[in-house]
Amino acid sequence: MGVSLYARRCEGFLTKRGGRVKTWRRRFFLFDLDHRRLAYYTDHDERKLKGVIYFQAIEEVYYDHLRTATTSPRPSLTFCVKTYERLFFLVAPSAESMRIWMDVIVTATDEHSRY
Repeated sequence: MGVSLYARRCEGFLTKRGGRVKTWRRRFFLFDLDHRRLAYYTDHDERKLKGVIYFQAIEEVYYDHLRTATTSPRPSLTFCVKTYERLFFLVAPSAESMRIWMDVIVTATDEHSRY
């Protein structure tokens, strides 16, 4: 499946398109409900933090049905996380994994916006 679910977190590998240099890199993502953030690292051991997306910054999460990420390694498994500052393109290892990641992020964002 490519994603592990726990009571207060979700983790697994996703492929992310870079912000400035548009290369695709495999990153280990950690969704942390307690810290209200989605962090990504170079590896599973979480040794080097590469970036953070805070829940309050997320505007939308959606499937890339228009194929905006034209160079995506797997267009049918590409989804987007739109923040106030940036659009993140992410590729899941499977359709099931993509649905789980999208549901988790959308649910957390909706919960955060209630307060």
